[in-house]
Amino acid sequence: MFEPPGGHEHAPREPLTIAMGGGAFAPAADGGMPLRRHPDWIRARIPSGDNYHDLKRLLRGLNLNTVCEEAHCPNIGECWDQRTATIMILGDTCTRACGFCNIKTGRPDWFDDDEPRRVAEAVAQLGLEHVVVTSVARDDLPDGGAHMFAETIRCLRDACPGMGVEVLIPDFNGAEAPLRDVMAAGPDILNHNLETVERLQKPVRKRARWDRSLGVLERAKAYAHEDGRTVHTKSSLMVGLGETRDELRATFHALRAVDCDILTIGQYLRPSPKHLPLERYYHPDEFTEMKAEALALGFRHVESAPLVRSSYHARDQVPGAELKRLRRQATLDVAGRVVPLAG
Repeated sequence: MFEPPGGHEHAPREPLTIAMGGGAFAPAADGGMPLRRHPDWIRARIPSGDNYHDLKRLLRGLNLNTVCEEAHCPNIGECWDQRTATIMILGDTCTRACGFCNIKTGRPDWFDDDEPRRVAEAVAQLGLEHVVVTSVARDDLPDGGAHMFAETIRCLRDACPGMGVEVLIPDFNGAEAPLRDVMAAGPDILNHNLETVERLQKPVRKRARWDRSLGVLERAKAYAHEDGRTVHTKSSLMVGLGETRDELRATFHALRAVDCDILTIGQYLRPSPKHLPLERYYHPDEFTEMKAEALALGFRHVESAPLVRSSYHARDQVPGAELKRLRRQATLDVAGRVVPLAG
């Protein structure tokens, strides 16, 4: 097993630990706010490119919430440049206060029955190849907002035929009817995140439950099969919260036991001093090891790297993604420009 090099194994435990991205603090030269230090491998791509700026302008104009921005995702530049985005429905205020998450918590007062239609029309204008639809947790709603997920999927199918549709859902408090409603709408990928190992569920996720989340993934696939549909299920894990490699292996096994198809693994980076402390950084070689371990258990697709997040490379994970990738390559000239297909 890889042993991390000295100097990055554990973050200091002083009160001023990780703020906005993790790392130890070193005094600034001018005596001002201390600078954050990260391992050399924690380097996000600076957002740029025509696609990124075009998508940003369109999203602003359409007044859509995205997790990419709300959660300060480090991959926003890469994903938007590839025309993949994660749209957040049901407002921007969550009813849960998870210890790792940067989304605003409170009592939501926002609801709009027309949102699925507006989202679909907006996404059609964006020209996305793949869309991920997620939401804040809405425990204040009788079905947790499941009917809005379902209607959004149906509207997206009508407005954007051929586009990959993934939903990243809350647990709906384990209720059967809301999950059935979502699966009946036919998403390509049903994503529900375990986030961490069983021992750390309570401090990390608070109102969520380990068995409940595994049950969501298991029942989602069963409900799809009952309707004659095929769906890929997906979950995501953060590392660096104090878990052990043995606990992570046990989590991989637990996900495969419910036939989870896709796994993403990324480094936890503390959003602010109010959030859970970062225990240590994992070296990229460890992420490579974990990917190999997970694939050996039978996952169809695994993304594992320090800056990987739940929706990273999402367009490459849907059924038929490889064929779509080959078609994209076949329609590019040597300069990378799109060549119209003949006929």
